[in-house]
Amino acid sequence: MALSISTPPTSSSLLPASLQVGRWSSSAAMSARPVAFSLRRPVLAARVAAGGNAPSSSVDEVVTELDAVASFSEIVPDTVVFDDFEKFAPTAATVSSSLLLGIAGLPDTKFKSAIDTALADGECNTMEKPEDRMSCFLTKALANVGAEMAHLVPGRVSTEIDARLAYDTQGIIQRVHELLKLYSDHDVLSERLLFKIPATWQGIEASRLLESEGIQTHLTFVYSFAQAAAAAQAGASVVQIFVGRVRDWARTHSGDPEIDEALKKGEDAGLALVKKVYAYIHKNGYKTKLMAAAIRNKQDVFSLLGIDYIIAPLKILQSLEESVTDTDVKYGYVPRLTPALGKTYNFTEEELVKWDQLSLAAAMGPAAEELLASGLEGYVNQARRVEELFGKIWPPPNADIGNVSVVRARSVGQAGGSRPSSDDEVII
Repeated sequence: MALSISTPPTSSSLLPASLQVGRWSSSAAMSARPVAFSLRRPVLAARVAAGGNAPSSSVDEVVTELDAVASFSEIVPDTVVFDDFEKFAPTAATVSSSLLLGIAGLPDTKFKSAIDTALADGECNTMEKPEDRMSCFLTKALANVGAEMAHLVPGRVSTEIDARLAYDTQGIIQRVHELLKLYSDHDVLSERLLFKIPATWQGIEASRLLESEGIQTHLTFVYSFAQAAAAAQAGASVVQIFVGRVRDWARTHSGDPEIDEALKKGEDAGLALVKKVYAYIHKNGYKTKLMAAAIRNKQDVFSLLGIDYIIAPLKILQSLEESVTDTDVKYGYVPRLTPALGKTYNFTEEELVKWDQLSLAAAMGPAAEELLASGLEGYVNQARRVEELFGKIWPPPNADIGNVSVVRARSVGQAGGSRPSSDDEVII
């Protein structure tokens, strides 16, 4: 999940243009909420100048490493529970199956009623097949929780699309339209929304068609240059690369041409992929913003400075926050990724093709194939766990379903649930 800490001047914010100024403040009573908020830190006195260096500032200015890196990239904490709302005012949020499980694990959360309302939905309850009914509940719950968040934060809400639709272009588009209608019923405008879609060819094609309608998409599970390039050509608003997962695969496997090439050059496979994709996007003038996830250490953060978004675990962000940087040292931080990088890359004819399903399949190596399959399996399992949970607690307490009033003592919060693992992403 995603908690955005800072919006640098060099990248596109997760906030809509009309909402990029202002903060939302919450009370201490709202702590321990299972949310995926994007959080904005106070604007730094020292910001990146045109040449990549920060302007002069007060000698007495206390700057942490987190302040310094946030001058170059938007920093996104990877977490589902965030207690310190007074320190970081939330501006945007992400909704997913893993978030619904997190909500179910906390009995006293504001969003429990949003799930109860979904389980009492008349349309869903008229469906004869249990699997259709539970899928309907899941979609309604995502929209209900997302709408609650949209009314709490000024920025965008990103909503996960069911991974079971990953190879069904029309199914993805239909689900996005269903969610848009549900959000519209809650008075949430489409410009406030992003939809997170797996980067299969069918998902990339769905992104292209949705973006042509003005619907913003975020492609996830990107593990190869071919996927990222095809997504950029499709006009995806955000592309997310899992740096650490690519690196992990490279440490225990071989035989992937793209990864082997990076290793021969003495480069980190995950970081090399991000750098190449960033150069490709800027060389060709695509609108796509790049997000790096599965960050393993502080050096990863420093190596990615300049990228649009960095999703990092809280332990890394806490370490950055606790490390005070001398003013002179702060000015030593420079972006590793800049638009000028595109001029230094010479892409092959094969890499500059107009990507289609066949060329994408041929270009994806074993790393991308295995990691994509693994990621999809994890998301499918999360969705099934949510539906199994809904099946156990349906109907919700005091629900009025049709003409029958049902009163039950058990609620979503009492049903239990588990916290999703780190590396479950997000934006936005």
